[in-house]
Amino acid sequence: MTEPAKNGDRVRVHYTGRLEDGQVFDSSRDGEPLEFTVGAGEVIPGFDEAVRGLNVGDSKTVEIEPEDAYGPRRDGLVTQVSREAAHFPVEPQVGMRFGLPLQDGSQIEVVITEVNDTHVTIDGNHPLAGQKLIFDVELVEKQ
Repeated sequence: MTEPAKNGDRVRVHYTGRLEDGQVFDSSRDGEPLEFTVGAGEVIPGFDEAVRGLNVGDSKTVEIEPEDAYGPRRDGLVTQVSREAAHFPVEPQVGMRFGLPLQDGSQIEVVITEVNDTHVTIDGNHPLAGQKLIFDVELVEKQ
């Protein structure tokens, strides 16, 4: 019998992720399993923790609090910019995503959440920030 999954193991996992209201936000069931190294920070901490200790063929359902997922929603990452000052290359529309350059040279991905005649509201929070996530996970392979 093989050992349960532990930090450093390369694993392949099938999963379905749902919100508390039952809405599925992601699943690997119609494609390839997700492959990652347990404990290497390649997935959210709560997902890592859910896989640790599973044997190949084991399944479980786990609820992951926002702190162990994409963090709390932060109001400071939502801001309004003047349409005139922003110089959008195309007409801004709700739902558009783009990389916003930061002073340190990195980028933050933002989404446009509101557009009016004078301003555009952008949100730098991850779409799942502040949400409890529920995952059905199945360990299908361990190396």
